[in-house]
Amino acid sequence: MQAILALEDGRLFRGKAHGSVHERVGEVVFNTSMTGYQEIFTDPSYAGQIVVLTSPHIGNYGTSPSDAESAHPYIEGLVVREFSLVSSNWRATEVADEYLERSGVPVISEIDTRAVVRHLRDKGCLRGVISTAVEDTDALVAKARAHKKMEGTDLASVVSTTTAYVWDASEPKNQTGDKLLPGSDPGAAETLHVVAYDFGIKRNILRMLSRENCRVTVVPARTSAKEVLAMAPDGVFFSNGPGDPEPLDYAVKNVQELKGKTPLFGICLGHQLFGIALGGKTYKLKFGHHGGNHPIQHLATGKVEITAQNHNFNVDPESLPEDVVQTHTNLNDNTLAGLRHKTDPMFSVQYHPEASPGPHDSHYLFRDFRKMMEEWKR
Repeated sequence: MQAILALEDGRLFRGKAHGSVHERVGEVVFNTSMTGYQEIFTDPSYAGQIVVLTSPHIGNYGTSPSDAESAHPYIEGLVVREFSLVSSNWRATEVADEYLERSGVPVISEIDTRAVVRHLRDKGCLRGVISTAVEDTDALVAKARAHKKMEGTDLASVVSTTTAYVWDASEPKNQTGDKLLPGSDPGAAETLHVVAYDFGIKRNILRMLSRENCRVTVVPARTSAKEVLAMAPDGVFFSNGPGDPEPLDYAVKNVQELKGKTPLFGICLGHQLFGIALGGKTYKLKFGHHGGNHPIQHLATGKVEITAQNHNFNVDPESLPEDVVQTHTNLNDNTLAGLRHKTDPMFSVQYHPEASPGPHDSHYLFRDFRKMMEEWKR
């Protein structure tokens, strides 16, 4: 079956249909990761987006429940050069085509993904439609233009859990199991209680916290700071998530009310919420940061970390007050990649230190969070 990717500026890309035979609309972004496609499919931060993968062969190793970052895929659609209809890995339980078809995600293959990426790099993020109605191109372009823009959209409360729960560290496991991180104290005498806000949290974040001997309670995005403090946490985590941070006034208010009362750690969207809560502003990047090979420099040590990233918005460092310190910078474009408060126990990063399948250069941040909680308890 033939399929088409129609962009809001009228650019058309024709290919073959796989996955689910559904017409889907979303913001089109590209990801440069060489592996980990199932983690990309199931990252809630991709809600509302059609993902173009630059790696030319997708689906080769199938899918496995242990590689999922959430209960189901969140991408609106998938654009690839070649899509494998068979899997060649002993861990696979389902081929990628069947997995996405069962989840209602359309796939378009045999596309010149290099041309798509060059177009997005030139024009910036564009809204698009994946459809099998290949002849009605004018209507598809109009549909893309009519789709709501990502700016001003609160998607975090849409993908968040509706009820609080305690993370069960025994499942689902990945191939490394739920053990303490290298460098952690295997004889940690005390289990610390972390309350994690779910704005689209990934399972590997929960695994990483549990490996640091933390008991994790996950709460919905709109849970009040008062309710969180009533749970007597040793620290509070603000997760990754999709969409624009600016509309999340409820989350910003919670950061402000928790600030100085308990240690805080934020990743990705959580980092952006910290920036706004501390008096800064955010802006939308031209085509975002999506991939597993972004170089980040830790300014205090000069060390460069290779990181996984997935975000379209960023904190403007010039807008931050004097009591906020920039801790990390993105060496690709010199954007702000990390911050901490000078006096209150809170820090955040604009990337994914829990990255699965990798890289793993930034795992130390979870140890830093535990140390911060231990020092606060003293």
